[in-house]
Amino acid sequence: MIIDCAYYRDGRRQHVGAMSIEDAAERCREGGFVWLGLFDPTTEELDQASESFGLHELAVEDAQTFHLRPKVEPYEGDIRLVILRTARYDDEREEVDFGEVSVFVGPAFVITVRQGVASELHGARTRLEQRSELLENGTNSVLWAILDQVVDTYGPVVAELERDIEEVEKTVFAGSVAPTERIYFLRREVTDFYRAVHPLLAVLATLERGARNTGLLPYFRDVRDHLVLVNEEVAAQRDLLTTVLEANMAVISVEQTKVSVQQNATIEQLTILATVFLPLTFVTGFFGQNFGWLVDHVNKEWDFFVLGIGGLLIPCVALFIWFRRQRAARHRT
Repeated sequence: MIIDCAYYRDGRRQHVGAMSIEDAAERCREGGFVWLGLFDPTTEELDQASESFGLHELAVEDAQTFHLRPKVEPYEGDIRLVILRTARYDDEREEVDFGEVSVFVGPAFVITVRQGVASELHGARTRLEQRSELLENGTNSVLWAILDQVVDTYGPVVAELERDIEEVEKTVFAGSVAPTERIYFLRREVTDFYRAVHPLLAVLATLERGARNTGLLPYFRDVRDHLVLVNEEVAAQRDLLTTVLEANMAVISVEQTKVSVQQNATIEQLTILATVFLPLTFVTGFFGQNFGWLVDHVNKEWDFFVLGIGGLLIPCVALFIWFRRQRAARHRT
């Protein structure tokens, strides 16, 4: 759908009401320039804009495709296609929403094609219309305003991601196990954000070279300075999440080791208990036999105590000595 279509000349907007694509294309021949804003346009709307403004079919195809990396492509007629990735942090879902803005820049027109919820450009148009000295620089001023707004929206996203990372970091380095899935999800979001930010540096460098002979060069440099700072922060966040993930794996390993030690201690206690009952089982089984010698010779209490208690004491003393030697050997190692 068409969000706004305006004709600018001498640094001012020349009309208030709506303007059709055909009327906008006619105004381009009168001097000044036209800024046409489209949001999730239909194929028919893009075909109409392509026919009216002479856009290359490959450029129109790129505008309909969601790209992973920003880029700038030159076409015939001094027309450039600049693709930008936008980002917005959703507080309720604690996720980053990504969008895209495709900007067709010609000598007498600017066409913006927005995709996704995180691609609002109304603020850029409003601020630019309030600065007639910048509008007098033509279509490059619109490109600067769009870049400036897109880069400015990166700042809050960086801050919110930093907050999420700090929460996970505190959990991990406090010795508790953080949800590994949450760390992986944050790392994926930061990586996607980095793919939106880092390639834009090369795009801005190309656009700066094209703005050397205009009064907009300092403004493009200012946007690039902000972008460099965002790029450094996002790269640091990605490295930090790698460290947090490794630390979380170490914490998980320590917890598993503790569980293994507890299980080993329990098994050791059960082994000792089974070993203690072993001679009792032996004595019970020994006296439970119906051999003639036992029946004929164990017929007094004294015989029972000597054979029974002796049969218990001898293995118990032997086990005690063996355990003492094992413990002393562990201490020496």
